[in-house]
Amino acid sequence: MKIGNISLKNDTVLAPMAGVTNLPFRVIAREFGCALAFTEMVSVNGLVRGADKTFRYLDTSAADSPLGVQLFGCDAAVCADAARMVADRGADLIDVNMGCPVKKVLKTGAGAALMKNPLQAQMILKAVRNAVSLPLTLKIRSGWDRDNINAPELARLAEDCGCDAVTVHPRTARQGLGGRADWQVIKAVKKSVRVPVIGNGDIVTPEDAVRMRETTGCDAVMIGRGALGNPMIFRGVTALFEGLSAPPLPSIAEREQLIRRHLEMEIAYAGGQMGMKTFRKHILWYTKGLRGGARLRNALSKMQNKDAILDELHIFLTTSV
Repeated sequence: MKIGNISLKNDTVLAPMAGVTNLPFRVIAREFGCALAFTEMVSVNGLVRGADKTFRYLDTSAADSPLGVQLFGCDAAVCADAARMVADRGADLIDVNMGCPVKKVLKTGAGAALMKNPLQAQMILKAVRNAVSLPLTLKIRSGWDRDNINAPELARLAEDCGCDAVTVHPRTARQGLGGRADWQVIKAVKKSVRVPVIGNGDIVTPEDAVRMRETTGCDAVMIGRGALGNPMIFRGVTALFEGLSAPPLPSIAEREQLIRRHLEMEIAYAGGQMGMKTFRKHILWYTKGLRGGARLRNALSKMQNKDAILDELHIFLTTSV
């Protein structure tokens, strides 16, 4: 698939996830075959104000390419300024978020709130398109609620504004992350536009990705929560997309090696104390569903030392099978 002038090596994309898709996680996902990854959602106001914490989201490396930066905001001029700043820092692609259902984002008029305000959405997309020459994409939900499903209309608007692709997460803003994603909305969007359509939602196995593409006709799949503790999913999806058999699940030893390496990357990136703090959730995701998980969570909650945590993890993994 091509997005503007970017040719992807396959049709898999890692979704932007707050507190998750930092540089180490993106690099891990790419090692398992992910073709395109996005930063966490970045505030255009934070960028324009020069907030150091906001700029931290833009950290990247040679192993983290191509990289899309996902921006959110509600003021067209500020969005354009932020897009220029991102382009100057070497981003490969800019994505505008119009699908986030988090209340603190909605009350600013950004995220999914823009699906209720197509005129403002149009102004933002045109401003960003005029500001930069990078490939531009839009991420949307199916609509605000079940009575207002307008993803096809927003996708056509995005195409008219010069967007190079559209990503659809077919839950409504009211649904949040609950209920089921309605893949038929992705199919409707695909029929509505000529630009590539990326489908997102309820992909937790490689087989789900195949079913989504067959059901909707989407050009690529975006995986979010299905990659938590399981970045190996990209290896399975790419194999099935190429007509091969899905590789076997990783052994316990391979899983432990991956966790240890991911932790070391997190510590190198964020520092010892912060790296350990932010990585705890990853350990729980990596070990989800294994016997004795409650005991592990209880033990880890009382530990601060990296070696002690890794020793406890080793004991857990070797006795949980």
